[in-house]
Amino acid sequence: MTDKWDILLSGTGGQGVIKASVILAEAALIDGHNAVQSQVYGPESRGSATRAEVKISDSKILMPKVITPNLLLCMSKQAFKKYAYNIIEGGILILDGDIGVNEEPSGVEVYRKPITSIARENMGNDLYANTVALGVINKIASLVSDDAMIESLERNFSARLLVANTLAYRLGLEAV
Repeated sequence: MTDKWDILLSGTGGQGVIKASVILAEAALIDGHNAVQSQVYGPESRGSATRAEVKISDSKILMPKVITPNLLLCMSKQAFKKYAYNIIEGGILILDGDIGVNEEPSGVEVYRKPITSIARENMGNDLYANTVALGVINKIASLVSDDAMIESLERNFSARLLVANTLAYRLGLEAV
């Protein structure tokens, strides 16, 4: 893991980026890192802009707000337009391959992965895209151990949903 991660997960309401940020922050804590999580969403929860932030560090986190992320996930075209050019140079930009953007910011590592398509085709439901995204993110950036991520999934999903979400996470790992 790098010394400090300022992570921004973005999309639209209903895609689960807030739940993904909670799971990621908890996994970081399980691994013994310092972590904070926050979220912002529009007045309508489904379909409006959604932004979730996670900071992970081995030192104290003095400010919980992510201003310039070094890792950015965009799950919608609207999120890309709003946040893609705020990422720091040398940062990591992960795009859901389904969002159809043609331009990309320069000076960053860009990964296009069909996150929503993987969820739809393998899980039968777009609602698993957030957990697929966690697998993609963690494989690319090695933020937390897989054991910590699985434990966080266990803490955040009922037994009924855990098996499917664990599979979705593993599909995200395999997609990279």
